[in-house]
Amino acid sequence: MARVVLQGVTKTFQNQKVVKGLDLVIPDGSFTVLVGPSGCGKSTTLRMIAGLETVSGGDILIGDQAVNALPPGKRDVAMVFQNYALYPTMNVFDNIAYGLRNRGTSKKECKVLVEEIAEIVGLSDYLKRKPSQLSGGQRQRVALARAMVKKPKVFLMDEPLSNLDAKLRNQMRVELTSLHKQLGSTFIYVTHDQVEAMTMGDQIVVMSDGHIMQVAAPMDLYQEPENLFVAQFIGSPAMNVVPAEGRSEQLWGFRPEKALLLPAAVSPVPADDRWVAKGQIVSREILGSDTLFHVETEKGRVIVKADTEEAGQLGAAVTVTVAKPHMYVFDRASGKRVGRLGGREQVSTLAGGVS
Repeated sequence: MARVVLQGVTKTFQNQKVVKGLDLVIPDGSFTVLVGPSGCGKSTTLRMIAGLETVSGGDILIGDQAVNALPPGKRDVAMVFQNYALYPTMNVFDNIAYGLRNRGTSKKECKVLVEEIAEIVGLSDYLKRKPSQLSGGQRQRVALARAMVKKPKVFLMDEPLSNLDAKLRNQMRVELTSLHKQLGSTFIYVTHDQVEAMTMGDQIVVMSDGHIMQVAAPMDLYQEPENLFVAQFIGSPAMNVVPAEGRSEQLWGFRPEKALLLPAAVSPVPADDRWVAKGQIVSREILGSDTLFHVETEKGRVIVKADTEEAGQLGAAVTVTVAKPHMYVFDRASGKRVGRLGGREQVSTLAGGVS
């Protein structure tokens, strides 16, 4: 096991900088997820840690050792790709054992190690099968077992579940999280799926355009986003953002579950402590126990999450209201969060005490 440290790491392709000075500490034994939209630099960052891409600037340390000049095989990391990269002509046992044999591991030790790992990932009954005889989830387990058997300091995973169907993907999330707890190793996991990031990681690194936007635990990202990008990227559905009333330099935001949907004739009480907008329900999404109402209001379109579809019918005139302490305040120019509406941070901002 080892922590991974990035110090001012950059990557340039054909005079275009795609990773722009990353400073990041990935704690020993953590499950750290790099998440962001396509093209944000997360997979390139992972490949630089693995040694599959050279670093244009800065340093990468694994443990206490700088690894910029080390080839992939000397970094004591193992990588799992989204396409599994299994050898189709080899059975499961030989696929798992391939790396061990290249290291010169004895036949007897190889057998012990492979059988031990196969038991952990539930493949003991499949060791003689070829990859073509396995399901997608089983092939993914083979790829994981092949990485695990080398007992690396760090596991690197580049969207390993993206080729699985939704049900199997959910199942594999649970299995990977359990596997991490069992091994206690450092996991670095890349995904574009913020739901996957929130359910798996204990540290999440949100990236955009080659920059780190925020590093935090899942619920801290959701409840205390540092900027508009994180506020709207993390959360499903995303945070609502509306123009600030009387302050053109600001935007206000609120989570869909913090809003109330009332018949238009009902006035929220106490009105002074709430943001209020009149509108009309233009669509709704029924999600079982919850329903998402899309409301076109006088202050912009917003989404309200309610626990029943009976909260309103299509075309109904409604009032959307949110308690002011649940409203986030963002600087329009920089996108940075400057507080909450009516909260202590925002009082300081209005007084000129916080930038």
